[in-house]
This record gives sequence, C-alpha cells and structure tokens, in this order.
Amino acid sequence: MDARQLKYFLAVVDAGSVHRAAEQLFVAQPSVSQSLRTLERDLGSLLFHRTGRRLVLTAAGHALVAPAREVLRGLELARATVEAVDGLLGGELVIASMPSQSVSPLTDLIAAFAAANPLVRISVRAASTPADVGKMLTTGDVELGVVAASPTAAELPGLEASHLETQRFALLARDEAALPATDPVRPAELAGAALIVGQQGTGMRRVADAVLREAPGSRFAVEVEHREAVLPLVLAGVGIAVVSDSWRALAKAAGASVRALDCPDSLAVSLVHRPGRLSPAAAAFLDLAVAA
Repeated sequence: MDARQLKYFLAVVDAGSVHRAAEQLFVAQPSVSQSLRTLERDLGSLLFHRTGRRLVLTAAGHALVAPAREVLRGLELARATVEAVDGLLGGELVIASMPSQSVSPLTDLIAAFAAANPLVRISVRAASTPADVGKMLTTGDVELGVVAASPTAAELPGLEASHLETQRFALLARDEAALPATDPVRPAELAGAALIVGQQGTGMRRVADAVLREAPGSRFAVEVEHREAVLPLVLAGVGIAVVSDSWRALAKAAGASVRALDCPDSLAVSLVHRPGRLSPAAAAFLDLAVAA
C-alpha cells in the first residue's frame, strides 16, 4: 500500500461515496475506484460493502481507519518538521474550539501567534461540546482543541490538556435598565426576566437552568444553538443572555450592558491535544498559550 491509496480510502470514508471523494480530491472517479480495489487486493480483505451507490465500511475497513490516519499524520508531521528547520515559514495549523472560547481566549492567542508566525495558515473548526473536540482530535481532523468544562468534569480520555484560564459567568442586556443595579447580580434578582440561553449540555445552559429555578417568573425566551446569534438577540432587546465571561469585552464593545452573575459555577478552559509529537506549528502554539 502507499500513502495515496490511504488518502483516497479516508476520503471515501469521510465523504461517504467514491463520487463525492473524487470531487473533493479533484481527481477522476475511476482513479479512486481503482485505488480502492488495489488496496483491497494488497490487504486481502474487502474494505467496503457496496450497496447500490452507498459504501459501508466492513469490519476490516473500520480496523484500517485509525492506522491510516496515523500514517498520514506521520507524513504530514515529517514534512512540517523539515520545513520548519529554518523557522515556521508556512504550513497550516488546525484548531477545534467551542464557540465562546473562540471569542476568548482563542482570539488573543491566535493574534499573538500570527504576529510571530505570519506565514502559518490557521483554521478554526467549530465544536459544540468537549466531546466534539475530542472526536475531532481522535480522528485527526484537528491537531489542537480548546475546551471549556466544569472544573469537576472528567478529562477527555486519551488526550493531554494544558489549563489556560478559569471563566465565570455574566449577564448581557441591551441597556442598563434591563438589569438589576447590583454587580454581581444574584439569580433571584432576575425574577420575571426573559432569558436567552444556550443549548442543552453546555455550561451556559447549566447556569441558565439554575437561574430559572431561583428567579420566580423567569422564562426561556430563546434557546439558541448558534452562539454567534446571542449578542445580536441581546442588542435587539429579545432578552437577557447568560454567557461565559469570555463575551464581556466583545459585548461591551458592541454597546451591551454587562453584569457579573453571582453563582458558584465556572468553566476550566484548556488546550488539548493527542499524546505524542506535535507539528512545529502546533508545538509553537502550545508553548505560546501556556506561557500566556
């Protein structure tokens, strides 16, 4: 087998069909089909069940996915290591981040890294939960991940983590009149409030649920999965948002009123990665983040 065959195999796995894989690889469909057949002959096993136009991984195919990703990661690491001998003069760094943490601390970290390494292209992939980040790291879609979880939450298995910061929670409103005068605000002071909340399974939603229990007459006005819509909804006067502290600077710059929320909850923000050697770009980003 060779690297091209493994690349084509994984492209089919990720795309779900030879046709879509060929389009994404910018090659002819027969080239992908022939590569798969050659790989299957070399391994002596079928890698896919062919049901009409659909391809379903066999047990052998499932077994090959992780080693194939390891091989391609190793080749990419070898190339990046050689290219970095004279400094980080190019390449790509792919990071997964949960939404609020892409606002802070990731924005400042990327700004500092880009200033020091302007030729490295950075891609940030969206992930809703720590488990999503973990999956993207495990499959090799990204090299680093930024996660936020309760300090008591179990660590992601099989991953190494570096603590970056601890974030508390805050309230956002269109103007001062929509919020109690106290700072921090106790949940009970939000009686009758219309709340803009995040999706189930997030820290924002966990704290919002606690506010709902303690604030008589409060209600969920909007439950939003698209975190980028929270601030526009607040500025439109739809309600008060329960967010992590990472939103504070952006919300103030946009003209929203901000108060700290008096609650015991917090988020431990960490930079996570797979064990083993990182690419030079990822290693440099990790060193910068830990130092910051």
